[in-house]
Amino acid sequence: MVDKKQLYHCMYRIRRFEEAVLDEFKRGVFSGTTHTYIGQEANAAGVIGCLQEQDVIVTNHRCHGHFLAYGGGMRALFAELMGKATGVCAGRGGSQHLHYRNLYSNGVQGGIVPIAAGMALAEKRKGSGAVTVVFIGDGTLGQGVVYESMNMASLWSLPLLVVVENNHIAQTTPTTSALAGSIPARFEAFGIRATELDNSDAATIQNAAEKIISEVRSASRPQALILNTVRFAAHSKGDDTRGAVEMDKLKAARDPLKILGARLAAAELDTIHREIDDEVQAAFQTALADPLPTLEETR
Repeated sequence: MVDKKQLYHCMYRIRRFEEAVLDEFKRGVFSGTTHTYIGQEANAAGVIGCLQEQDVIVTNHRCHGHFLAYGGGMRALFAELMGKATGVCAGRGGSQHLHYRNLYSNGVQGGIVPIAAGMALAEKRKGSGAVTVVFIGDGTLGQGVVYESMNMASLWSLPLLVVVENNHIAQTTPTTSALAGSIPARFEAFGIRATELDNSDAATIQNAAEKIISEVRSASRPQALILNTVRFAAHSKGDDTRGAVEMDKLKAARDPLKILGARLAAAELDTIHREIDDEVQAAFQTALADPLPTLEETR
């Protein structure tokens, strides 16, 4: 576990990186698309801070926050988004496809769940004691392969934690229009214990995650952690259908930085802000000057 100052540091680092990405997209520095983690920072900070070195993370198209919470470097991530040779994957993966240490991301959300289950099975057979954590969104629960994977995870008693980041809007479709029944019940149908939280407090999420991850590790049984969260930014840069009034209300009530920041001294906040603002600027400028890969390096 990490303390509240470290949690805030982690979340502010994610927030400022993602804000910089959106700003620089407008200036044409990046191409393609990106899916930012703004508003959901408490989830990555709270869960990933409880993991051990041997544990595995499988994540999705909204992966920047998970990568940064895992200790990934800003310069390498900026460079990856620019297609530079110094990027996390030498510029080959872009925004959605990263591999760093034991973290793997893929833009096909449904497809990552069987991959994570397979990794959990491999770690169990190796006797590594590792837990595999897979982060999915509420929209992923429309994929049949998720339930096939849950069936096998339960049957084979895999050390797998499924974290559902339910931001209640899959791209532009409200969850209420696409998802019937109870999310916890979907896991419980396979004999998988599900815990549901509805807040943006990183400390609360961390306390719950620590207990659940310990149980998954010791019992070698899958569990689910459903985090009702809020995405403040658009799904991918500019396609948000929610109104300004609705978003202002959500930000006022559910901003994880404001919630945790209220428990820190002003001097602590000022130090963190200055340190990370400088890190963002330096990382971006360094990545911008980094070379593109040669033809040989792209093969």
